[in-house]
Amino acid sequence: MKTRQLLAFGAAGLLALTLASAAQASAPIPVKQDPPSYPADAARRGLEGFVELEFVIGADGKVGAVNVLKAQPPRVFEREAVRAVKGWTFQPASEGETRVKRRIDFKL
Repeated sequence: MKTRQLLAFGAAGLLALTLASAAQASAPIPVKQDPPSYPADAARRGLEGFVELEFVIGADGKVGAVNVLKAQPPRVFEREAVRAVKGWTFQPASEGETRVKRRIDFKL
């Protein structure tokens, strides 16, 4: 299983993906990447933060196991970040499973 490091930055719940330069040539290619919802309670409280995730993309392009590596503030954005990533799909890979790391920023 190969590991790819990718970064994701969000503004107002929207994602704009930036690939780490070392991973650009063979990075998984997204097919569907809906942004996470901004938790209503966090928006009301004016909270911003991020979630760093690691997940597996299967040979079929579907996201498998998703693990939260770090979240700031804790227990605020994790649920929506994981829910969004589980719905993402990528072009099927000829290499088999790929482990990917992403950071999703939540900004108002």
